[in-house]
Amino acid sequence: MPKKHSKRYTSGIKVADLAKEYPLKEAVEILAKFPKAKFDETVELSFRLGVDATSGEQNVRGTTPLPNGSGKKVRVLVFTDDAQKALAAGADFAGLQEMMQKINGGWLDFDVAIATTEAMKQVRTLARVLGPKGLMPNPKAGTVTDDVAAGIKAVKAGRVEFKMDKTANIGVGVGKRSFTPAQILENAQTVLEAVGKAKPNTFKGGQFIKSLTLSSSMSPAVKVAATEFSKY
Repeated sequence: MPKKHSKRYTSGIKVADLAKEYPLKEAVEILAKFPKAKFDETVELSFRLGVDATSGEQNVRGTTPLPNGSGKKVRVLVFTDDAQKALAAGADFAGLQEMMQKINGGWLDFDVAIATTEAMKQVRTLARVLGPKGLMPNPKAGTVTDDVAAGIKAVKAGRVEFKMDKTANIGVGVGKRSFTPAQILENAQTVLEAVGKAKPNTFKGGQFIKSLTLSSSMSPAVKVAATEFSKY
């Protein structure tokens, strides 16, 4: 029995041939023509990588600022002994022992956690809680820092973190449907370059980025031409 597609998918294929691959600029323009949902959808780049997902040495992760921001309000928690300083710098929540107790009690109403180097000694005990949620502060992600104000500013301005999953895939938000095509394109190009530069030194031979698609929360995916990422 043939697969029944959603109304949005059916509307999407009227805009473009979804079996074809398009230059990134054209993919962004096609996405802009898809029917919109009643909310401001997130636009995402989805990468399929050629690395060995079972090798810790080929794990791919990193961060990058988005030139036009993410369009998302980011709630920041700072683990620190100087809560007032962190709150004055723009943190939504700050503290150490009291914050840790709340988290151990099931509270997770924040999007990014930042920790000072000293606080991290205690925050490590939350790894089993925060790790699976992608909320654990990490030096590689720039979320373990003693320059708390700069860390908060970077996250609030639209810095995004990317991390490969167990199947060697990465999904990164590059803006909202309310953004202009030019803003989405610039953000997407920035993320593509950041992921490309995150290629592990141990990866030898083959294609690092095997495929790339662009989509929004409720839209079909548009395939991006290999010429856009073949150099990585």
